[in-house]
Amino acid sequence: MKKYTIYGDPVSHSKSPQMHNAGFKLLNLDSHYDKTELKDGNTIKNVFLDNNIQGANITVPHKEKAFENADEIIGLANEIGAVNTYINDDGKVKAYNTDAPGFLKAIEEFKEIKSAIILGAGGTAKAIAVAFKNKGIRTTILNRSTNRLEFFKNLGCTTYSWDDFKLDSYDLVVNSTSAGLKDEQLPCPNDILDSILSNSNNAIDCIYGKLTPFLAKAKEKNLPFKDGEDMLLFQGVLAFELFTGTKADDSLVEAMREGLKG
Repeated sequence: MKKYTIYGDPVSHSKSPQMHNAGFKLLNLDSHYDKTELKDGNTIKNVFLDNNIQGANITVPHKEKAFENADEIIGLANEIGAVNTYINDDGKVKAYNTDAPGFLKAIEEFKEIKSAIILGAGGTAKAIAVAFKNKGIRTTILNRSTNRLEFFKNLGCTTYSWDDFKLDSYDLVVNSTSAGLKDEQLPCPNDILDSILSNSNNAIDCIYGKLTPFLAKAKEKNLPFKDGEDMLLFQGVLAFELFTGTKADDSLVEAMREGLKG
């Protein structure tokens, strides 16, 4: 049996196993996907190889450490500096980022996105910012502090910390932070978030499966909003294709979606 997993901290909430296992079942593959809590991201390569894992996904907070520890970075991940997918190629770790294309697919229902603000500056934010850059979407980054903003400045984004934020109007607000994942925190101070949502057209949270405090405030403002389920699905489908060498058709996508909801 081929073994797959997802690494993160926390990871107990992850629905990736049920999504991927539904795909394996549909295709009658002798494979199984589980989840692995990993405290130290620097150990990810050794943990992956020592346990004979064939493929893995990586979630917060290890996407950048996974990038640093991989043997070979493929495609868009080189520009992002963070990865969410590992492939074991005969003991060599190849790394990919499926977050960026998965996110663009997830926001297709939001029409005419020409400007966006991303809350947070981690690996997920990097993937989304690069995806936006390639789409010509004017992007602003708002992070708690300035110490992670250099990447985004070099990408051509407008960047702010909580201390120097200047309001603009946005077609889309993205919460890429873990605020609200296992608590009731907001991704930035309430007064700043309130002003942003009052000057925005749509909102999406990368957290899935719950109405986070961020999304609850978007709902109060009567903004069209969605959680991260579709982002998880579409990045997962792309990762599944890398795991199995199978091109996903509509039946596989729907099986994985039903697995995700199960």
